[in-house]
Amino acid sequence: MKSLSTPSNSEVLTARNEKKESVQRTRRQHRRNALAFWSFVGPLILGLTVFFYAPIIWAFILSFANARATVTPTTFVGLQNYVEMLSDTTFTGTLGTFTIFAIFIVPTTFIFALALALLVNSVKFGQGFFRSVFFLPTACSYVLASTVWRASLFQGTFYGIANRVLYLVGIEPIAWTSSPSPPWFWLVLVTVRLWLQVGIYMIIFIAGLQDIPRELYEAAYVDGASRGWQTFRSITFPLLRNASISVLLLNIIAAFQAFDEFFNILFGGNSNLARPPLIYLYQVALNNQDYGRGSAGAIILTIIILVFTLIQGRFLGFGRRD
Repeated sequence: MKSLSTPSNSEVLTARNEKKESVQRTRRQHRRNALAFWSFVGPLILGLTVFFYAPIIWAFILSFANARATVTPTTFVGLQNYVEMLSDTTFTGTLGTFTIFAIFIVPTTFIFALALALLVNSVKFGQGFFRSVFFLPTACSYVLASTVWRASLFQGTFYGIANRVLYLVGIEPIAWTSSPSPPWFWLVLVTVRLWLQVGIYMIIFIAGLQDIPRELYEAAYVDGASRGWQTFRSITFPLLRNASISVLLLNIIAAFQAFDEFFNILFGGNSNLARPPLIYLYQVALNNQDYGRGSAGAIILTIIILVFTLIQGRFLGFGRRD
């Protein structure tokens, strides 16, 4: 039977040195990983802190203070700014403008995006090309698109493209962006927003369509279901619930945040035609230099968006299993 020999001092020292070197290598690797991580993530966190979180926190502070012609709080006024904004009929009127805009743009965008997604997803060849074609407008500037819509497509003179088309059928030129009655400016506002954003929502629907198992359609066809409306009503649309809710939520939030098209098409947000909430807050905070009331209005609008989103997501069952 062999006897167990005790390790010599040199072997013990060697083992300790190897363990020490292993620990040091592990620490150096962790430091390199940490350096690489903060090199990539650090600028992003810094940018979010400086340009996103800090302005939000400072606006929240300003909303409780009297800040006129300065972004530094001068006098603490409590909830006075909030009370004034909620009792301001002009501010509450802008929420009515949002409601009208949302009634037009939300269902229109939903229907067009879903229809385009179904058409593109059914194409056998060149699907990537059509996705790119319909998605490209989302990369266009809202300011540039609004300018083109106002100065070219819907110019209020004979030289506008829309008026030239109407002239061919004997209709006189229409003042698209300056006539309160009839309110043709809504057509201009809705079409430019539809052109700009329908592509991104189409992509969301396409992702939902491609996540539906093909076996469900095959089983339905075996059971006698017909192609087209029957399978869309019974299989496709129910399984697009999460995608549909996402499109609705994002679309309504985008409607709340409408600014560029109103500002550029209606010549600075013409209050006689339509003025959304952000236009009014812009005028209060920057034109009137009342940063306290402007910040309070922005916080109120944020809370409205948050509450509306949570209620709608809860009511429609966002996140439930299909």
